[in-house]
Amino acid sequence: MRRGFLVPGLVLLGCGWAASGQGMTGHMVAHMIAVAVAAPLLALAVQESRYDPARRWPRLANPMIAALIEAVIVWGWHVPALRRLADHAPLWLVVEQASFLVAGLLLWSAVLAPRHRAAGVVALLVTSMHMTLLGALIGLAPRPLYSHHGAAALEDQQIAGVVMLLIGGIAYLCGGLAMLGRLLHSPTEARA
Repeated sequence: MRRGFLVPGLVLLGCGWAASGQGMTGHMVAHMIAVAVAAPLLALAVQESRYDPARRWPRLANPMIAALIEAVIVWGWHVPALRRLADHAPLWLVVEQASFLVAGLLLWSAVLAPRHRAAGVVALLVTSMHMTLLGALIGLAPRPLYSHHGAAALEDQQIAGVVMLLIGGIAYLCGGLAMLGRLLHSPTEARA
């Protein structure tokens, strides 16, 4: 296990958890830290160890399957009824954040596995697109989707959408481009 990735990943998770009580924007920051910032660090920390999801569950840790699982979890928790549930019940908030982290860890572990580099590029770029789309939909909605956040719900929601669009879109796009660069610089790996 690589502590150089593990410690920052865990610290970031704690920071995200602390932000989660700060309205919709804070909640979105916590989501994005869990799924797009801490998860890749933790995936790098456990890579090739006995805790690596890509080694423990090779069939599930396929980049496209993992990307689909993550998309369902991310979009699902943004359904207003589930969003409300997580906001008003601490146990559901923990379940929500844990599901984001597990989905992110599964995806990043899958794409970092050497046997999945080409599929990993596609999975990260597709994930970047759906994160950008969901962030835009949340941020550009003409009315509050999550009205339970109070009087300034629309403004808070718009900022939360921008947070998702920027952090989610950029993290996955950069990850996909880094993976593509790695793939292009190792021609024998690309042929395999």
